[in-house]
Amino acid sequence: MNGTTTIAEFREAVLDPAKRRHYQLAWLSTVDHKRIAILYMLTALVFFIIGGVEALFIRLQLAVPNNHFLQPDTFNQLFTMHGTTMIFLVVMPVLFGLVNYVLPLQIGARDMAFPRLNAFGFWCVPLGGILLHFSVLAGGAPAVGWFSYAPLSETPYSSSPGVDYWAVALFVLGIGSISFAINTIATVIALRGPGMTMRRLPLFTWINFVNAFIIIFALPVLNANLAMILIDRQLQGHFFLPIGGGSPVLWQHIFWAFGHPEVYIMALPAFAIVSEIIPVFSRKPIFGYEFVAASSVAIAVLSLGVWGHHMFTVGMGRPLDVFFAISSMLIAIP
Repeated sequence: MNGTTTIAEFREAVLDPAKRRHYQLAWLSTVDHKRIAILYMLTALVFFIIGGVEALFIRLQLAVPNNHFLQPDTFNQLFTMHGTTMIFLVVMPVLFGLVNYVLPLQIGARDMAFPRLNAFGFWCVPLGGILLHFSVLAGGAPAVGWFSYAPLSETPYSSSPGVDYWAVALFVLGIGSISFAINTIATVIALRGPGMTMRRLPLFTWINFVNAFIIIFALPVLNANLAMILIDRQLQGHFFLPIGGGSPVLWQHIFWAFGHPEVYIMALPAFAIVSEIIPVFSRKPIFGYEFVAASSVAIAVLSLGVWGHHMFTVGMGRPLDVFFAISSMLIAIP
């Protein structure tokens, strides 16, 4: 810029990435919701390929009886990495990318409410993925399953740093997911176009708005659990080690308090896609708009109270078993 540059020329140079000095890196520094959405989906594609290769090795090992293609510990590592990759680095990012692209367009917003927070949420995904897979080079990948049950994930039984990398990676991914959820809620509440009331929202937006609340409630629970396992492993804590007065069942309660809502975090956006596609291609308004919207809210509420059906065999007691059985049947209604 020089002293004769006009305001219009300055504005054009600032707003047009092709005229910035770093325009080659415009995709890496972008805060545009469409570009971030594409980055989400491209990143998910990369990890989908990685997770697919891991699955291929697992299936090759299981192809014939008494196969020695993989060592047992290597098989467990691939099993853990595949499950974690597909859930946290493929399904969630690709759905987040779709929401990032479509939601602002549907409600008449120019962008997400917090563009820089949006970019931060995305960059947590490749960072978490790199941390997870770097464990392969740092002493061995985790071999404890994507659910990492204690006490198997504790130091006496898994001494390699793989579990630590797994926990830190998921912690980072959790922060990114929470950032996305905050942004989604703020965008729907604050940036709807004129006349776009909550009862006029497209169902895709409605359902993903509700889904963001599930993320807000569920992901901090996972991050708390990850912090506890890291304290156990690095600071000799005893949250989950029976030998120190801890309880492995506590890990299960906290993990599945996240894990079952996670099912709906992945499923509700798919429901939203179907609820959008069917009316468009049938050329008819969706039947029961209010019921579908209310059902998504009911699913969100009930999803936070059904985790115990993963734990019927741990001895919770008859009252809790009955409660979780009833809540699991209730959630089938919406």
